[in-house]
Amino acid sequence: MRYILMVLVSVFGAMAQAQSMETIRLADDLGTILGSEKVCNLTYNQDAIAFWIDTKVPPEDMTFASTLSMMTEGTAFRLQDISESTRTAHCRSVERTAKHYGFIE
Repeated sequence: MRYILMVLVSVFGAMAQAQSMETIRLADDLGTILGSEKVCNLTYNQDAIAFWIDTKVPPEDMTFASTLSMMTEGTAFRLQDISESTRTAHCRSVERTAKHYGFIE
């Protein structure tokens, strides 16, 4: 019985950690796109952003918003002093991804 309890605790702990890692990944992905909007001179479709969140982020995930804020601000800060070539490459990648998800046309 004790062994079964330990296994169950481990399984549920791993599931919680996996959800947490997924939250971080999603927030990092979207944060990179949103944090690049100004430096890349892009304007995003707000409805498309809302749709992305509605389809990707579970509504019970209370950590997503705060993690997204941190990732967005971190991206914007990192991009302040990058080289022109790095900016070109970064912005091209962001633009392609933003187009893919309908954030821009």
